[in-house]
Formats: sequence, C-alpha cells, structure tokens
Amino acid sequence: MPQMAPMNWILLYIYFFMILIFITIFNYYMFLYKPKFKMIKSSRNITNWKW
Repeated sequence: MPQMAPMNWILLYIYFFMILIFITIFNYYMFLYKPKFKMIKSSRNITNWKW
C-alpha cells in the first residue's frame, strides 16, 4: 500500500481545520443570546411615577 504524499496530508489538515472553524462559527451564531439586564432604562419607567 503506497504512502500518502506529504502535500496531501497538509491539504487534508487544512480541509479539516476549515471545517472545524466553520462548524464552530456556525454554532456560535446559531443561537440568539438575550442580555439578562438592560443597560439603558426605558423612558416609560420614568414617566410612570406612583405617588
């Protein structure tokens, strides 16, 4: 059985590395994360005073 050429190993490594990066980025942007708190208070809360 013949050995694989070194150039083919490099291309195979680059191929799998690009797939890994693509899957990682895809999984990161697949979910929309909502912040637990808002930095800017809405003006509705300011005008709704309870006296």
